[in-house]
This record gives sequence, C-alpha cells and structure tokens, in this order.
Amino acid sequence: MKKSLHTGALASIAAASMLLSACGFGGSGGTAGTAENTINLLVPSYSDGTKGRWESIIKDFEAGNPGIKVNLEVQSWDNINDVVKTKIQGNQAPDILNIDSFAGFAKDQLLYPAKDVLSDSTAKDFQDTFVKNASVSGTQYGMPLIASARALFYNKDLFEKAGISAPPKTWDELEADAQKITAAGVPGYGLPLGSEEAQGETGLWFYGAGGGYGDAEKISVDTPQNLEGANFMKKLVDGKVTQADAGATNRTPLINVFIQGQLGMIEALPPTVGQIKDKNPALKYGVAPIPTKDGSPFTLGVADHLMAFKNDGKKQDAIRKFLDNFYSTGVYTEWVSAEGFLPTTKSGSEKLSSNPDTKLFLDLLPNARFYPSTNKAWTATQGAVKSLIGQIAQGTDPASVLKDIQTKADAAS
Repeated sequence: MKKSLHTGALASIAAASMLLSACGFGGSGGTAGTAENTINLLVPSYSDGTKGRWESIIKDFEAGNPGIKVNLEVQSWDNINDVVKTKIQGNQAPDILNIDSFAGFAKDQLLYPAKDVLSDSTAKDFQDTFVKNASVSGTQYGMPLIASARALFYNKDLFEKAGISAPPKTWDELEADAQKITAAGVPGYGLPLGSEEAQGETGLWFYGAGGGYGDAEKISVDTPQNLEGANFMKKLVDGKVTQADAGATNRTPLINVFIQGQLGMIEALPPTVGQIKDKNPALKYGVAPIPTKDGSPFTLGVADHLMAFKNDGKKQDAIRKFLDNFYSTGVYTEWVSAEGFLPTTKSGSEKLSSNPDTKLFLDLLPNARFYPSTNKAWTATQGAVKSLIGQIAQGTDPASVLKDIQTKADAAS
C-alpha cells in the first residue's frame, strides 16, 4: 500500500521463486550479531520519514536486546516488488518483509504461520476482520501492519451553498446532492475510474450494492449486484454530476481538486486529512460513512502486512522478540500515527480513538470489506478492472464491461 494505497501483485512473485541473484541488506549501524540473531528487515517507504522511524525503533530494540541485530533495507514501492523477487530467487529472502500480498509466499510454504512468531497476547490483539484477511485456508500468515478505510469527504461550504444540511447516506441521496452542487457550478461528485486505482472506486459501488469481487475461492465480477453498482456509476456520469472524463481520471489528482475546494464530494482515505492540513487548511470539510444503496454501513478496507520467512529456521525466537516489541501499544501506535494510517490492533485502536481525525475511520473498520487478495486470480482481475471499467463512463454498456472483466478473471483462475 503506497500512501495512496498500493494494492498487491506479489502472488506472481512467489510463484517465480527460483532464479537470479540476491541483493544485500544494509546494516542498522551496530556490529553484526550471530547468524541466528541477525534479522534482515525489508520495508517499503510510505513517506519521507519511514526510514528514520524504523531506525529509531531498531535502535531502541537493539538496546533492550543486546544479543540481536536488525539490518534494515528500505525500498520505494516502485522497486520493492523486483527487489523481493530477486532476493527470493537468489535464496536470500528477508527474515521479515513489509508489503501488501503474502498469499503466494504462504502457498509456496516460505512463511511462518503468525502464531509461530508472535506471543499469544500479540496475536490476539489484532482486529478479527484483519486476521481473516491475513489468513490462507484458515491459517494466519500475514501480520496486519497498517489499515486504511474509505469514507466520504464533502465540502461544507458547497453543501451550504446548495442548501444541503447533511451528508448523504444512500445512493439516491448522493445523486440528489450531487445534482444540487453541480447546478451551483462545481462538479458534485468525484468519480476516478482511471487506471491508478479504479478497482478501489469500483469496489465501493460493487460492495455498496451488496456485491463485491468474490472470495479466496472464486472471483465474481459479473453479478446482478455488481451490475447495479456499475449502472449507478454510469447514471452519475450520464447525469453530468461528476468531473469531466471520469473514465480516465486518476484518484490522486482528483483528490487534489477536492482539496482545492472545486469538488463537492469524493471517497477518500485517512491520509487525505493530513493532505488537507498541508495544502489547504482553510478548507471546510466533513467526513461521513460511504453512502450505499440502502444506507447500510460499509467501508472498503485495505491492509499491508508484515510476514516472516522461514529461511534456515534458526531465527524464530529473535523474530518473535522483534515483532512483539514492534506491536507493543506505544511503539506501534507512534509508528502508525506518524505514517498517517490506522492501527490493525485492538489496543492501538483504543489508544487512538480519542483523535477526531481518525475516530470515524476506526469506527468503520468493523464493517470493512476487503479485496480477495488470497485468490490467485485477483492480480489479473485487478488489472482488468483498472484497464476496462473506465469504459462505462465513455458509453460502453456496463454489462458488457463486467463480462469482459469476468472473462479475464476466469482465465487467470
């Protein structure tokens, strides 16, 4: 997950796990420990401060555990997939990896089950919804690291100008509000169906109609519920209440349009709060649950994970000590708050619930729905959604688009 919520494509990497040469790990600054007590940690950069935050955690951990050393390597999201692939192919997988997808590695039997590298108290602290999403065939392999959830951001000044007293809860209310805002001269709703993260926006309408993308066993795109969601997206476009060229608009620039005060509503993420503070602190905005067909509660949840590779099997105790330290409430909440995301632990959620900027998102998490990322066809499905779904905003029949996406998903199954 990037700051913009990168979603995974690593199942294919694990499947190609026996080629090429390895990359090395940089040290954390201390003298290397014994092989059994030297942990290689590979992480992506979420922000300019990511490396420094990990270095601080490692420094404190090593001070409290003088027999263990942690070698840190930080890569960009653009590079980390290739780096992981090269390391695994060279038989030098990291001991702990932070990335989004884990299922391919688990299916290739490269990972420890989470219970083997966590204390009971740490394992039981994860939110139940995230444990399920971090499991393959009933066994948890991923350790949920950060979470994000979608919510509706709305411009209070534009709402007042249009005579709207409260944010919409249902699709009909959203459409009516978007029409009023558009009539006042600004697009009512931002609909980003471009390739950046079209599967996210589309998922909001699929799940909001009672559908979704399927599960670990079967990808289901061409369904009556999903067609309702796709038809409603087209209805918004045909009604001219969205921005122009919705089928090719990417999420990040569209969120910036909202931040500039030129958009009535958009579905966005916790980091959007910080972006507003940085770019336009004078913006008067509100955050509300995502409108659904019938108003029932729902959010699209996304999580990145830590995972522990078995490698030679000699570092299990050292890995457990490091992970237990990292997931301790104080250490973990400081890290996740600084990166602008949501905690995946019960204790972390309790501690951060007093923050008004995150409380709404935290309250949404129990109703979160997730991508079927443990299904081997999800990567292909996600790619098909990104490349095809925008056609519904360009005049193509939604039923035809869903059939085309389903065909590509079935071919990858």
